Amino acid sequence: MKPVSASDLAIFLCIARHLSFSRAAVELNQSPSALSHALRALEQRLGLRLFNRTTRSVALTEAGERLHARIKPAFRDIDDALEDLNQFRDTPTGTLRINAGRPAVQLVLLPLIQRFLDTFADVRVEVCVNDALADVVSAGFDAGVRFGERLEADMVSLPIGPAMRSVVVGSPAFIQRHGMPQKPEDLHGLPCIRHRFPSGVLYRWEFARAGIAQEIEVDGPLTLDEVGLMLGPALHGSGLAYVFEEMVAEQIADGRLLQVLGDWCPHYPGLHLYYPSRRQVPAALRAFIEFARAERDSSA
Repeated sequence: MKPVSASDLAIFLCIARHLSFSRAAVELNQSPSALSHALRALEQRLGLRLFNRTTRSVALTEAGERLHARIKPAFRDIDDALEDLNQFRDTPTGTLRINAGRPAVQLVLLPLIQRFLDTFADVRVEVCVNDALADVVSAGFDAGVRFGERLEADMVSLPIGPAMRSVVVGSPAFIQRHGMPQKPEDLHGLPCIRHRFPSGVLYRWEFARAGIAQEIEVDGPLTLDEVGLMLGPALHGSGLAYVFEEMVAEQIADGRLLQVLGDWCPHYPGLHLYYPSRRQVPAALRAFIEFARAERDSSA
């Protein structure tokens, strides 16, 4: 029987992490059919089925779960040992994988990464845009970026952006037609552009003034799953939109959009980079953390 190799087990771990042949194929730069063939060969050598596979799902069997639990720490130790060698290089190398929501990428993360790559030419950065709160460890990411999310006990958090603010905006024609709301309750009955999270939950607009916080469940004819898509309908006059101030600063400045309930829209903490507090931080991530901290301190 042909012995099981480390590359066979690495393929198994990647498929187990993604529970998807197509996503594992992207990470390993192979075709899904090649991974499927490699996995079948591994299962034949072991005499065990490691995954239950259907046309719609991939799931570990009991044997697969046992193997995954036993070898994952060993491969982590190997990764850490290889990362230790980076201290002997003049500059860090490797690939940094970050999971972040679309607004985070557009407003802060991508400009920061561009400046980072200007300094660290040997590092590669892969950004996965996902508005759902992902488990960065199980999904195979080095770090994540989110707005004020609660973090698990084993996560380290680093602020990487300025304080943020969300604002309500509408076109001049919309305000002329419907009137200017004076308090959050006035939004009831007005056409608003709603935002639905990947979980299916509709976002309730948040307001605060003089220590009083309110959440308003708005209604309207249009619901979108990306905040960035709300700009066009708001300019068209389809409804009021609740968006990040940075996204509409230009349109407010030139009068194409009017700000509504400004004194009810306070600032709140901005973006945070978060990553697992494991023993060995990859060199690429360590360099990015130090770069982001230096950028934050220089702008303070």
